[in-house]
Amino acid sequence: MREKEEKLINCLRNYGSVVVALSGGVDSSLLAMAAQKALADKAVAVTAVSEMLPESERLDAEKCAELAHIRHIEIPAHDLDEDDVVKNDKERCYYCKRARFMKMKKWASDHGFVYVADGSNIDDAGDYRPGMKAVDELGIRSPLAECGFSKSDIRKLAKEWGLPVWDKPSAACLASRVAYGLILTRERLLRIDKAESLIHRFVSGQIRVRDHGDIARIEVMPKSIGVLIEHQREIAAKLHSLGFQYVTLDLDGYRMGSQNEILHKSS
Repeated sequence: MREKEEKLINCLRNYGSVVVALSGGVDSSLLAMAAQKALADKAVAVTAVSEMLPESERLDAEKCAELAHIRHIEIPAHDLDEDDVVKNDKERCYYCKRARFMKMKKWASDHGFVYVADGSNIDDAGDYRPGMKAVDELGIRSPLAECGFSKSDIRKLAKEWGLPVWDKPSAACLASRVAYGLILTRERLLRIDKAESLIHRFVSGQIRVRDHGDIARIEVMPKSIGVLIEHQREIAAKLHSLGFQYVTLDLDGYRMGSQNEILHKSS
């Protein structure tokens, strides 16, 4: 770990200057702190704010940037202004990442920063991630992956550095909860955020409310399923009030990228 830590700091130092795409998760938060250690005021953290970013993630990004002593900028992403994003097909993540990183690259260029970097690591190849194509096309640097960091490496170092998100469950944008083919709207994303905030009152760990139009499909860790059943009436009533006609609990429990399962079956 000490070798990887030193390699990461040296890698960032060699960049000269960098804009870190800070989402509020453990990967980008660790990268932001490493960038500040390596480059001081030649590093800045930038968070793209839109309806797709849960408010809790934005607040975590704010908190971690403060702990890292890195300058933090929020820029409006305007994701829902992109027609290719709104139509929400299987390439949505590519179009969204491309538009966001283009905005970050412009901000970096306008303010004299050489590189834009994201928090991708060597474990990110395991799921369907069309957004990685945009990272490659635009020349976004991924220093954690370049230096051989796995997710467990990142959590270990984040804990050592005192980042409170070191054990935070992996997150994804709110659009990842919406079934492919359903049009993305501000209202749809907001009700998902509200629904997940409600369920967080009862259980912790990974939580997803998957939007299938009239149907809400709730995923939690298997050990938490019983807790939700105990509170089924309250949860169902709240989700009905948010506009879901049917409220279901997925007995398979949470699994990363479950909305992509239909893609694997069709292929």
